[in-house]
Amino acid sequence: MRAEKRKVLSNQQVSERYWHMIVDASNLHISARPGQFFNVLCGEDNYPLLRRPFSIYRINKDSNTLEFLYLVKGIGTQRLAGIKAGETVDIFGPLGTGFTLRENEGTILMLARGVGIATLAALAQEAAEQGIRSVAILSARTRNDLLAAEALQGFGAKVYKVTDEDGTSGVGHVRQLIEQIMSEDDISAAYTCGSKRLSMLLQEVAAEKDIFAEIALEENMGCAMGVCFACVCDIQEADGSTRTVRVCKEGPVFSLEQVVLA
Repeated sequence: MRAEKRKVLSNQQVSERYWHMIVDASNLHISARPGQFFNVLCGEDNYPLLRRPFSIYRINKDSNTLEFLYLVKGIGTQRLAGIKAGETVDIFGPLGTGFTLRENEGTILMLARGVGIATLAALAQEAAEQGIRSVAILSARTRNDLLAAEALQGFGAKVYKVTDEDGTSGVGHVRQLIEQIMSEDDISAAYTCGSKRLSMLLQEVAAEKDIFAEIALEENMGCAMGVCFACVCDIQEADGSTRTVRVCKEGPVFSLEQVVLA
């Protein structure tokens, strides 16, 4: 694992707030997993100084490319959006721990909001490659922000869309949707990213149904290598005790049952 400058094959705006970048991963010699991330240098002149963490959107082994779907929000992502096809981007990774797809899995449920949808897209991709069926509930502010829906459907996932715009993204409605899905499908595992309130909901449902569940946490990171302790969260152990862990190192994927969300 090292920082490498990779050729940008495409970097395009795909909605009002989101951009999609494809980089050449030829001879990168990596074994990236869904849920892991790369720390990306957004400016060649080291401004801003800190890299930005981006989860892997798609891993394309056939074309040797990596894809990132990112929200343009601050100075770092604004500068990243200015990189043109043919130029290079400095990426470091893959970092962190990824999702766990267990053997002989039945149907998995994915619950994501906002840019967290991109994090789960790579999981849907791997599930499809392993012959595992997936169902996804995607939540966003507007229908225009549901960018990864087509990608998930392309991997064979059954997708349900809820938005603030349509008034369908409330916790109560999402709970009803989850219960409907679980009555129709044999859900054996669940995964979430992007929303604390939806993660708390899934944490509750997974405990009630005794379902294996994982969460990918999103945090601001300083070094992304576990040195600075800027991205920490609390984990509850089996004995009831709580310990603090680093999202970048011990995570970003954790057992949903263990993460303290309240």
